[in-house]
Parts: sequence; C-alpha cells; structure tokens
Amino acid sequence: MNKMSKCTMVSLAVLISACQSIPSVAVADNASAKAEVKPVDPQPEAKVEAKPEPKPEPKVEAKAEAPKPAPDAVSMITPMMERQQTIRATGYAVISTQNHKNGAQQRLMAIRASKLDAYRALTEQVYGQQLDATTTVAEMMITSDTFRTRVQGIIYGAVLESITPIGDDTYETTLSLDGRVVNDLRVLYLHQLAARNR
Repeated sequence: MNKMSKCTMVSLAVLISACQSIPSVAVADNASAKAEVKPVDPQPEAKVEAKPEPKPEPKVEAKAEAPKPAPDAVSMITPMMERQQTIRATGYAVISTQNHKNGAQQRLMAIRASKLDAYRALTEQVYGQQLDATTTVAEMMITSDTFRTRVQGIIYGAVLESITPIGDDTYETTLSLDGRVVNDLRVLYLHQLAARNR
C-alpha cells in the first residue's frame, strides 16, 4: 500500500507539473503570435514613415532665413561718409590773384577756381588723400620738412548749393553729393583704372 501511494503521489506530481507547464507555453505562444502580428499590420508603418518626412523641411527653411542681417545694420568699420546721407565740400578762391587784367573776368575765374577746389574736397572725402611726407633731422634740429599730397578720382552727380562772395576779394563755393552714390563712384573709378592698365 505504501508503494502504491508513493507511485500515485509521484505520478500526481508529474501530472501537476505537466499541467502547470502547459499554460505557460500557451501564453508564450500567444505572446509570440501577438509579436508577429504587430509588424504585419501596415497602418502603423505608414504613420511612422509619413511623420518624419515633413519635419526636416521646415527646419532647413528656418535656418536659411535666420542668418539674414538687418539692412540698416551699421558696422564699426563703415566709413563715416557712408553713414552720412549727404556729403558737403567747400572751395575757396581769391579774386585778385587771378591772371587777368579785367576785374569781371577775375571774378569769373575766381568762381571757377573755387568750384574746382570744392570738387577736390569732395574727391578727398570719397577716395581719400595720398600723402607723402619727408622730415630730415640734423644735429637734433629739423632741417627739412616736406609734404606732398595727391588726390585722384571721379565725381559725378554733385549739386551746386551756393556761390558766395566772402569779403571783397574771395569766393566760396559749396557742393553736395548724395552719400548713396559713393560706392558706385568707387566701382566706376576702379573699372577705369583696370581698363587703363590693360
């Protein structure tokens, strides 16, 4: 009887363990079946592929628009004359030093000379002035001090503002130039220099 009960006990234990292992295998099979079903469903894949494509395009457009500088930004190295809306220059000439005996002709020549002096002053502002200076010192004393300046350029579009007699023997002429044409004048002058050097 004892042997029989032991055998039944062993067989019952084997059956119980077998029964307990069957549902776990079934659950595992169901889980693997569910895992296999998910990739087969075409709808989630279409949603995942459709969402990432439009996202990079707006980012690229935003980056392209962001670095544009403001048109009114002024740099510290921008010359002062380019910041000004109008450049003005004044020229002077003495009447009595003009090479003519007639007084009326001397006045006309002085007016012309003062106008050319004003043009020279405008050219200095637009193109700058080339300056050569030489100083000689001997025995701790300056024996020679010389300066030589040169101005060269093109001016067009200058407006004659006034020609005014100053005192009895001098004429003053004032010219103005729109500051927006300064870069155009420089480019034109550089093209002419390049054409001469060819």
